[in-house]
Amino acid sequence: MMEGKLIIFSAPSGSGKTTIVHRLLKSGLPLGFSVSACTREPRENETDGSDYYFISVKEFKKKIENNEFVEWEEVYTGHFYGTLKSEIERIWKAKKSVVFDVDTAGGLNLKKKFGSSALAIFVMPPSVEELEKRLIKRGTDSESEIRTRLKKARKELGFARSFDVILINDDIDRVAEEAFQIVSGFLES
Repeated sequence: MMEGKLIIFSAPSGSGKTTIVHRLLKSGLPLGFSVSACTREPRENETDGSDYYFISVKEFKKKIENNEFVEWEEVYTGHFYGTLKSEIERIWKAKKSVVFDVDTAGGLNLKKKFGSSALAIFVMPPSVEELEKRLIKRGTDSESEIRTRLKKARKELGFARSFDVILINDDIDRVAEEAFQIVSGFLES
C-alpha cells in the first residue's frame, strides 16, 4: 500500500488540530484530507462524507471483518473511529499527500504502520485548564462529555513525546504558520 507521504495530526479534543488541518488544506500544498469513519452521531454543521463517514456500529464491525481499515479504535464506549484504506488510496491516486486529523492512539498506529513516510504532529493545548475552557466555549458537548474528554486528554498528553513534532497551541495563527512550515519541509524532503 506504500505510495506517498502522510501527515498525521493528533491531539486531545479541543486542542485546535482540526483548525490547523483546515488551514493547511487551504494553503495550496498538495494535500488531501482522509475522512475518518465513526459510529457517533453527527454534530451540528458536520457533513457525512466530508467531516466523517457516519456509519452504524454494525457497519463498522463489518468493515473490520473485511479488513477495510488501516487502523481503528473504540475511542469511547460504543464510539468507534477508523481510517479506511480506500481513503488513503483515493488521495494518493490524486497525487496528493494524505492529511489525518485523528486521536492520539490512531495517530501513533498510523505512524507505526507508515514509518518515515509519515510525519506525526501532536498539537498540545497550553494547559488542561485552557483545554477545558475551549471545550466549554465550543458548546458541542454536555458537562459529562467534557469531563470524559478531559480525562482522556490527560492520558493523551502523556503520549506527546512519541510524536515527531509537538506544537503548543497558545496562538492559533502562529501555530498554523509553524505547521505550514514543518509540513512544507517534510513534503520537499
